[in-house]
Amino acid sequence: MKIPVNEPVIAPESKKAVMEALETGWVSSAGPCITRFEQEFADFVGMKHGVAVMNGTAALHLALVSLRIGPGDEVIVPDFTMIATITAVMYTGATPVFVDSDPEIFAMDPALVAKAVTPRTKAIIPVHIYGHSADMDPILETAAKHKLAVVEDAAEVHGATYKGRQCGSMGTMNCFSFYANKLITTGEGGMVVTNDDALAQRAKCLRDLAHSPEKRFVHTDLGFNYRMTNLQAALGVGQMPHIAEYIVKKQWMGRRYQEELSMVQGLRLPITKDYATNVYWMYAVLVEDTFGMSKDTLRKKLAEGGVDTRDFFYPCHSQPFLSGNPQAKSSFPVTEDIAQRGFYLPSGLALTEEQLTFVCNTVRKIALQA
Repeated sequence: MKIPVNEPVIAPESKKAVMEALETGWVSSAGPCITRFEQEFADFVGMKHGVAVMNGTAALHLALVSLRIGPGDEVIVPDFTMIATITAVMYTGATPVFVDSDPEIFAMDPALVAKAVTPRTKAIIPVHIYGHSADMDPILETAAKHKLAVVEDAAEVHGATYKGRQCGSMGTMNCFSFYANKLITTGEGGMVVTNDDALAQRAKCLRDLAHSPEKRFVHTDLGFNYRMTNLQAALGVGQMPHIAEYIVKKQWMGRRYQEELSMVQGLRLPITKDYATNVYWMYAVLVEDTFGMSKDTLRKKLAEGGVDTRDFFYPCHSQPFLSGNPQAKSSFPVTEDIAQRGFYLPSGLALTEEQLTFVCNTVRKIALQA
């Protein structure tokens, strides 16, 4: 058996909506599915406006530009995140300021966020990691104290909650990804959600090359071609009726992995805080010294046994292209540690019970041999 780390589920409604788009000719960045998907997803999150774009990175960049973040500004970001969070800040000309992680949930440490604020700070980007929310209240308190924007990077947490609030509903402008491995996918795609009418209007204008509302081909600002196509939105529209069952499936997966692997010595399983509902976007584990082999060796043996896995993100501050960042030579011990020891197991929505059992049996067999 070969178990992929992720395999998406495409709902029948998605296939039907895509075929309708093809048959009616609505295949580009206009069409009925776009506005429908924007509103249905915004409603699900509990926000007033949705602005659909071509991918999650574009969503982050668009949110920051809509907030007028630019050269000379600083944006506080986690050192432990997918690199798109950082590049979106750099696209604006602003400087990313890294903070280390909470060792249990891997999101940014709120105490370190408070210490990182300077007179040049304009925004904070908390990233919800692997299906679990960041600890938002202290981050929001810091933002309110210093009059900073909060842009939630909610790419990995469709349907997760923090103290009863949807992830992606607590910041000024919040961003989602609909990449193929997300709970809702449009293949590629993303969305900015906000309750601010003016910010939503600015984001919609900027994503479409900033055409003047009075006269097309007269451009009011430096805009971007970040539009989502109707074909992509059709995929999303077809999946929205299923998001509740997708969340249930992910949480079933998390429970089953916990039951099957909890007795494996030296494997630290995901921690879910009392304030959070975890949607286990990826089932992320840490390899302890007591396991008897390194993470890399374990991953190699799993691959030989037919189980695909993925490394954790690597520390952003150490990425080669960021060697000129003032923090490039700084130490972020938690991020460095979890990046060295962490990986995730097959976690896609298409994962079957037979496949999950096979993965767990393979892990246990390797652990007995360690």
